[in-house]
Amino acid sequence: MTGRLFHDYTFGDEERVRLDRDGHLMYPGLLTDEAQSRLIEALRHVIAEGKHAVKGHEPQRFSAEFDDYLESLIAHPQMLALVRAVLGEEIRWDHCVSLVRPKGSPAMGWHSHEYSEDDASLGFIRIFFYISGFGADDGGLKVIPGSHLYRDKTIRAKDDGDMRAGWMAGKTHPATGEPLAIEHLDAPTGSVIIMWTHAAHGVVARKPDSTTRYCVVYAYRNPGRPSAARWITDAYEKKEIPGAQALLPLY
Repeated sequence: MTGRLFHDYTFGDEERVRLDRDGHLMYPGLLTDEAQSRLIEALRHVIAEGKHAVKGHEPQRFSAEFDDYLESLIAHPQMLALVRAVLGEEIRWDHCVSLVRPKGSPAMGWHSHEYSEDDASLGFIRIFFYISGFGADDGGLKVIPGSHLYRDKTIRAKDDGDMRAGWMAGKTHPATGEPLAIEHLDAPTGSVIIMWTHAAHGVVARKPDSTTRYCVVYAYRNPGRPSAARWITDAYEKKEIPGAQALLPLY
């Protein structure tokens, strides 16, 4: 029996406004101690499985298919309650990806993701579990509040300077009218971040003398469009997973 995943939290009108205005919402320290321990164990297992990876079915990209605990969280009651609070009742699970970054890991450039650019009624969220947290200057997530409202899947930049001179140049927040600005987040251990898939984001390099940053992301969406990020094998889509049978098919 999978234990409690989250501590108590609130997703109400205020949280909805912040998520829809900024494109992301952080719950510091939301993961329980038990969940943190089991997630680290699971991610270490995924890393070990990666030594025998088959091209096209890598444990890092298909993480829930390689670990029972990660699989059990797809339909965990607390996970689904959070997802449905954001997206509504009609949802599909899209993928589970390991984002473990050892010390010295390089930065990841700015990017965004696609989903239903032609129909804003269909949403897609990524839920990041930052088990070990991160510092703003050490493997940290960086964001541009309001960028998600452009629903632009082509956002790309190698660093902050290129972003400011390129895609961001002259753009304002569609809801507030303020100039777009880069924000470097700081997350304590056990934090959870919800992000709309169209939000621009990047990752700061992990310091050479730091530790391993353990993170895994679960993605869910409203069905209605194909998803380029949908990493589920045909065999896994047909697997009998308690509580998840209706969450795996594309539509």
